[in-house]
Amino acid sequence: MTEALGEALGRGALAIIAYAVLGLILLIAGFYALDLATPGRLSRIIRTDRNPNATLVAASGVAAVGLIVTASIWASGGALLEGLLSTLIFGLTGIVAQTLGSLAFDRVIGLDVRALISEPRLHPAAVLMAVTHLAIGLIMAVSVI
Repeated sequence: MTEALGEALGRGALAIIAYAVLGLILLIAGFYALDLATPGRLSRIIRTDRNPNATLVAASGVAAVGLIVTASIWASGGALLEGLLSTLIFGLTGIVAQTLGSLAFDRVIGLDVRALISEPRLHPAAVLMAVTHLAIGLIMAVSVI
């Protein structure tokens, strides 16, 4: 019985590590997809300029990807290899859908993302973009489940 428990705990710990690594890769991919969809280098604007608008937009994008990845893991049903593959596919699909959805929403609403990202003070449009990212992430997450 002790061996069975140890084996189950070992498999569980490996699954956690595998999902954590894949999740981190998808979060980074989501950040860079968002970076490509916005003017300027987000990491530089956040780190050097300490821009609150860029930070809010980037943080909400990463959180939205996190929702999608979490839902993909939840929906995997415990089968590790299939779960990792479905998390990868759903995660990448979610990143693409979120990026395209955000670009479309920004265009329809008429936001000037370039001006927003360069604005030094927190702008209400950044809050709208952040909520939009989270809503798109939530929609994608629920569609996976």
